[in-house]
Amino acid sequence: MLDKQMIAQLQTVFKKLTNTVELVYLQSGHAKQQELVLMLTEIADTSSNIKLSKSDKQTDSPYFFIKYNKKQNGISFLGIPSGHEFTSLILAILNSDNQGKLPDQGIINRIKNLNGPIELKTYISLSCENCPEVIQSLNLMTVFNSNFTHQMIDGEFAQEDIKKLKIQGVPSVIDGEVLISSGKTNLADLLTKLEQKYGSKKIKNLEQQDLGEYDVVVAGAGPAGAAAAIYSSRKGLKTALVAEKMGGQVKDTKGIENLISVTYTEGPALADKLSKHIAEYDIKLFEHRRIKSIENNKLKNIILDSGEFLKTKSIIVATGAKWRELGIEGEKKYTGRGVAYCPHCDGPYYKQKDVAVIGGGNSGVEAAIDLAGIVKSVVLFEFLPELKADKVLVNKLKSLKNVKIITNAQTNKVIGDDSKVTHLEYKERDTEKIKQVSLDGVFVQIGLLPNSKFIKDIVETNSFGEIIIDNKCRTNIKGIYAAGDVTTVPFKQIIIAMGEGAKASLTAFEDQTFN
Repeated sequence: MLDKQMIAQLQTVFKKLTNTVELVYLQSGHAKQQELVLMLTEIADTSSNIKLSKSDKQTDSPYFFIKYNKKQNGISFLGIPSGHEFTSLILAILNSDNQGKLPDQGIINRIKNLNGPIELKTYISLSCENCPEVIQSLNLMTVFNSNFTHQMIDGEFAQEDIKKLKIQGVPSVIDGEVLISSGKTNLADLLTKLEQKYGSKKIKNLEQQDLGEYDVVVAGAGPAGAAAAIYSSRKGLKTALVAEKMGGQVKDTKGIENLISVTYTEGPALADKLSKHIAEYDIKLFEHRRIKSIENNKLKNIILDSGEFLKTKSIIVATGAKWRELGIEGEKKYTGRGVAYCPHCDGPYYKQKDVAVIGGGNSGVEAAIDLAGIVKSVVLFEFLPELKADKVLVNKLKSLKNVKIITNAQTNKVIGDDSKVTHLEYKERDTEKIKQVSLDGVFVQIGLLPNSKFIKDIVETNSFGEIIIDNKCRTNIKGIYAAGDVTTVPFKQIIIAMGEGAKASLTAFEDQTFN
């Protein structure tokens, strides 16, 4: 099942293990049981610190759990974690032994302080590119909190549960029968949600919340933020980087063919290279955090949603942008139950069903084209009289027989039966007529929204929420700079964001040195 190259890589990776990690599978008559046993056997054979054992218990589907030093640690898998989820299994093994990339002590303390018991199940699809981050984040929490359990469930093996829970999107994190989270998210967001739902023990030593004083703090770790942090460190400035995740929005990008000198790469690979480049410099990284507010004094006080804070002479805001929501009635209510934002992840749940795509730009048209090969029918809605996408994409879309295009239309309301989406209401902008279309799912693809909310009351922004900057990335406030997609800089491109990040750090160095 595993090729020679993969086996060699795992042998190298698992040399870090110091204690015994045991993979325990239950007996099953399922047709894919042998596939699971073979995969686990080959993994166990790569290290003397990985043991494989068979339980006496029976199960309908392939299932296994992890023991660490002879005790169950709360991590389990229903299904075969191959494809995108293979990495989740490998990290679960490493993390169980406190190996691999781990969060810093501040995040670990927040995980340990979560009130338990917490028993979560995450339903995934092996084709889902957003699922592994959720699985890996929750498995990590399980390792550091003994009152936490988490199970990955491949929807292929749990169709009755999928119907009962009315799951229409992945990843879906469930507590009992209650949906905790659906769709793309990260460790920072999940940790905050769990703290709000289950509560958390207060950290007694408040002094631990002071993260120090710096010359430059960079907010965001995408292309702009990474470049800003590296250039700041190279200039000898004491630098910290605060981010929800390494790579930012680029981590969710598929093929990248316009990064000059790199003929082709993909978002996760580029994010990994950014992370490795940052690690080469003396940059203090505070990952899995979000800035809550900024106190604009001579020495700026940056307050994080974790309760921690740090002070700095200069701040470079490079927080990028996120997928824009429609902001209409019913959207939030049916997110994960008919409203989705990732056609690659959630498209398979709509086989032979009727769906809508909102947005006539490149991302919307590409989504409609992809979905047309899976679903029964697609209706694409565009607010303007004409589609905004590239002509070649529009021509491809129009050639598909199961696609209908409605332009000059304003979507008003997502309608459902309290468990799933049933209709979408829209207004014909030229006639003012209100109409409804019967469907099973709505995929939102209407562009990006700048992540500037935490600072918009301090610096000047435009009507879109973009931070207004001059030609050297200065904002209207001394000591605050901005770079990349969160700003008014034209053309939201990776290569432009990198240049803007470098420019912002050079300007900060110039201002601190000569002003």
